[in-house]
Amino acid sequence: MSTVQDTVGMPGSAVHFDAILHPNRSLSRGGFYILMSLVAAISATIGGFFYLSGAWPIFGFYGLDVVVLYFAFRQNYRRARMYEQVRLTEGALIVEKVDHRGGRRSWQFQPYWLRVNMDDPPRHESQVTLTSHGQAVIVGSFLSPEERLDFARALRAALDRQRQPVRPPVF
Repeated sequence: MSTVQDTVGMPGSAVHFDAILHPNRSLSRGGFYILMSLVAAISATIGGFFYLSGAWPIFGFYGLDVVVLYFAFRQNYRRARMYEQVRLTEGALIVEKVDHRGGRRSWQFQPYWLRVNMDDPPRHESQVTLTSHGQAVIVGSFLSPEERLDFARALRAALDRQRQPVRPPVF
């Protein structure tokens, strides 16, 4: 899921576009606990049936699948900490990527020469690529194709507004 804040027209504002992009995590914490409870209950029921039938080793495998599923979801939630921030100011477009461990990488582009590339209509493999002066970075690769296209359009619109010459008022 992404958050796009467009601050064009706000007095004294130096930021013209600010987007924080997060990977989509469709299962909430509450949903995770409900899912794990259901999986554990089903596994315990079926495993208990095998245990009572004399096939006790199978009971352990039914418990193992619950443990593996739990750790897979925990890893998924750790990865949800990653995000990307794209900020357009008067003199620069700054892209900052933060991985799930907190490691940061940053790119800076001059906005007047920046190109925003994205296939329209979007395909599954389409990417938003920001390029300028031989430097390129892919942004929002974890978003759906439609979300990537919406992001690219919003960024292009903000860049177009910023590139417009300032006209003095007509009296």
